[in-house]
Amino acid sequence: MQRENQEIKIPFLLAILPMLVMIGTMAVTVIKFEGSPHVPLLVGTVAASIIALKYGYKWETIEQGAYNGIKLALPAILIIIMVGLTIGAWIGGGIVATMIYYGLQIITPSLFLVSISVICAVVTLAIGSSWSTMGTIGVAGMGIGLSMGIPAPMVAGAIISGSYFGDKMSPLSDTTNLAAGITGTDLFDHIKHMFYTTIPSMLIALVVYFFLGRQFSSSNVDTKNIDQILNVLNENFVISPWLLLIPVLVIVLVAKKVPALPALAIGIFLGWASHVFIQGGSLADATNTLQQGFSIETGNAMVDELFNRGGIDDMMGTISLTIVAMTFGGVMEQTGMLKAIVGQILKVARSTGSLITATIMSAFITNATASEQYISILLPGRMYVTAFREKKLHSKNLSRALEDGGTVTSVFIPWNTCGVFIVSMLAVHPFEYAPYAVLNYTVPIISIIMAFLGLKIEYLTDEQIKELEEKEMLQKQVAS
Repeated sequence: MQRENQEIKIPFLLAILPMLVMIGTMAVTVIKFEGSPHVPLLVGTVAASIIALKYGYKWETIEQGAYNGIKLALPAILIIIMVGLTIGAWIGGGIVATMIYYGLQIITPSLFLVSISVICAVVTLAIGSSWSTMGTIGVAGMGIGLSMGIPAPMVAGAIISGSYFGDKMSPLSDTTNLAAGITGTDLFDHIKHMFYTTIPSMLIALVVYFFLGRQFSSSNVDTKNIDQILNVLNENFVISPWLLLIPVLVIVLVAKKVPALPALAIGIFLGWASHVFIQGGSLADATNTLQQGFSIETGNAMVDELFNRGGIDDMMGTISLTIVAMTFGGVMEQTGMLKAIVGQILKVARSTGSLITATIMSAFITNATASEQYISILLPGRMYVTAFREKKLHSKNLSRALEDGGTVTSVFIPWNTCGVFIVSMLAVHPFEYAPYAVLNYTVPIISIIMAFLGLKIEYLTDEQIKELEEKEMLQKQVAS
């Protein structure tokens, strides 16, 4: 029966229909009703299942595809849980507060655009969330920048570039973990591979902001907002440069090639210990923070927004979205629909450069059609995994392409959840800040150029291919 199912070929026009149904439902749900993408993905799954049943697939096969998709997401889900624990522990332990405290003090009038971009990058690296950074530090930065006479689109662009640099490079970022987990790439190998496209883009952005900011060097800065935040942090946390040793230690462990889970576990324990022994929290509070997240009321809305987060509970939305998306992707893959869609694309994308470009463009198009950043990583991630394997391309090439095309480009789509969020937080339209969000458009450009030049493209060795095949065979045996 399995052999018969494998021989069933669903035509391209019908194979793409569930995606069109999902995209249409997504547009109405997310843009018009301001809902979550979960239900549209389930609707797409139902549409795919109906088409597969009509073409002769047995329900058991379709169901197995959904389970297989979820199984593929389990490593990412486990990391996401660890990320929630880390965020809670580091906020409770005063580590995040210390990083923000020292970061805010580097702002100077002549280097405001550079400074606010760097600060947003540092904060997002610490907490793994570009949205939280833009909704707090970004809002404060907009007020400070406008008080200096700097145009709002410039300030917004600098904030967005810094925030998304941190979002891509942070091991606590949900999109970074999704891209690594969905492609079967080691988290820190994925981050290291992104250095080649993200670091040059950030340097280009900072150079642009340096020259743009020079014309505002004589302006007077209203430091009231900064002083308020610094005072609130001093009143509610023990600020010490020694606390910075904890994230430094995690970075060192990563550099020593310690796996992600134990490296994060050490960071979680040290953050929890800091909460108890340095910040003076009780054992109960420190432990509950790991589950429920950190909670504080300082009277400063921006500080409260930034620090009331973390814990396992805070990650459940991302986890549920991952499960639902992978259910849709699993059914599409099991029934050969993804293969039919990719087959049409690969008729054009024959070389390594064109394949990576197709992946980047697919992620961007998914951002524009599905209106959700996570989907731009999850769906293309499953669509192209086999094509990359056939060309003996290491999975880190795929995971990087997904982030280069998906994570950073979401900000340019006004109806994408990221674009909508930025407008609500920074009060600047995507078409206005787009020219100044330098990192976000230089990353995919550099990635495509490097792909066609064959720079920093890593291939699988015969031994690695053999190991992957043995691992997949073992997984199939366990699944059966």
